[in-house]
Amino acid sequence: MEAIKFVENDLSPIGNFPAFKAGDTIIVYYKIKEGAKERIQHFQGVVLMRKNSGANETFTIRKMSGNIGVERIFPLASPFLDKIEVVKHGHVKRARIYYLRDLTGKSARIKEKKMVAAK
Repeated sequence: MEAIKFVENDLSPIGNFPAFKAGDTIIVYYKIKEGAKERIQHFQGVVLMRKNSGANETFTIRKMSGNIGVERIFPLASPFLDKIEVVKHGHVKRARIYYLRDLTGKSARIKEKKMVAAK
């Protein structure tokens, strides 16, 4: 098992991304190949969950597009991820916030985590 984990982590290195967790609003910039061209597209939404660890780690983001909820799963070790920006840190009490799928309007808002200034 140690050899398998060594090979997994060695062959698919994880980029240097900022720390984020469920409830945070982030922007993911990822590369899209269209024929011979390559462009970068962004996806902004709330992190519903992070799953697994190491080279197998994935995270799910949900955004509202019009009145339709759109969810996308990204592998953290993907070579197509360009960068991740944390817009705001949310305060939630669970690691997987699936209950957000059923909420609409003002009830679907997540409280922003208050940051304490260091002295």
